[in-house]
Amino acid sequence: MEGNFLPEEDVEMMENSDGMKTVTDESSPMVEPFIGMEFESEEAAKSFYDNYATCMGFVMRVDAFRRSMRDGTVVWRRLVCNKEGFRRSRPRRSESRKPRAITREGCKALIVVKREKSGKWVVTKFEKEHNHPLLPLSPNVRRNHPLPQTPDEKDAKIRELSAELSRERRRCTALQQQLDMVLKEMEEHSNHLSVNINNVIQSVREIESNTFTKPLS
Repeated sequence: MEGNFLPEEDVEMMENSDGMKTVTDESSPMVEPFIGMEFESEEAAKSFYDNYATCMGFVMRVDAFRRSMRDGTVVWRRLVCNKEGFRRSRPRRSESRKPRAITREGCKALIVVKREKSGKWVVTKFEKEHNHPLLPLSPNVRRNHPLPQTPDEKDAKIRELSAELSRERRRCTALQQQLDMVLKEMEEHSNHLSVNINNVIQSVREIESNTFTKPLS
């Protein structure tokens, strides 16, 4: 069987009340992804597609994501072949340096998973076909020698972490601005109270002074 896949009914899955099938053991023998397939979490979906990629003979890359406008959590994720897209050409810094190997060939194979209101992650898109040869590993090699992280995967992770850091910096800047505004308002209020207290004290002193200096009749 291609890529050592099992029929869908032989994979450990759980059918919910809506008739959807949820993968309960993403490390079990592979079944081909299909639209409507459910996972308990985003990590489970990533693990499943990573194992599927290893069986088929390509490397998964974690690609784009979308966040909730409400709480900022990830609600949509695209997982692609590491040969997806094309590398942007950059001027070479030195003629003596060897050009980098071509690692992206515009492959369109991917899955898209989306978090539903139930909290489950559901496959909403699946592209199976690759535009390059696949190199499936034998079961023993897959079990004992997991594929190393590729430069493209590292670049994608760095971009994701950099974007997260940039968001946190903007958030910290906004919080600092709000804190500065609150402190300024507190300072202004304190100054206003000080002026009022000084006025009261001055009024009391004037009253006392008038009382003691007023001649007896």
